[in-house]
Amino acid sequence: MDNKGQTSAEFILLFGGIMVVVLLVIYMYNNYISDLSGQIESKEVNEFNSQLNNLWRYFR
Repeated sequence: MDNKGQTSAEFILLFGGIMVVVLLVIYMYNNYISDLSGQIESKEVNEFNSQLNNLWRYFR
């Protein structure tokens, strides 16, 4: 019997399954980050930028 071939095929299937799970997690994380950026209001961003500009005056 050819046990080496069977073992190699099982490792290939296992590795392929792990890669599918990793790709799904990356896809879901990318969607989460994209949705999160849409929740930040422009007012908050403008306030943050103005605070950074105020700090920048001290370093010129």
